Amino acid sequence: MAMMEARAIARYVRIAPRKARQVVELVKGKDAQEALAILGHTRKRGAELVSKVLKSAVANAEHNLELDKDDLYVADVRIDEGPTMKRWRPRMRGMPAPILKRTSHITVVVREKEG
Repeated sequence: MAMMEARAIARYVRIAPRKARQVVELVKGKDAQEALAILGHTRKRGAELVSKVLKSAVANAEHNLELDKDDLYVADVRIDEGPTMKRWRPRMRGMPAPILKRTSHITVVVREKEG
């Protein structure tokens, strides 16, 4: 039987990829329910966003592939860089200084455990 996997992607999320990636290593390879519990107790803004995408991936697996949510694990989590919005702020003598508002694409893949 082929490996069943479901994914969810949140694109153009307004958080810097560097900040969102701090959370990812906590949940990679864990059971989906355990990962949600870990993210729920992590005090980082990225945890909330990754948790939301993970819930969506689990819902996709349940609804579209009819998998049991207790048999799912987090196979892959990727935080890719999205487009950067460029803004300016006046600094010394009114000279402009750049502000980079970075965005992320969060991808979560859940798979069914074998056995």
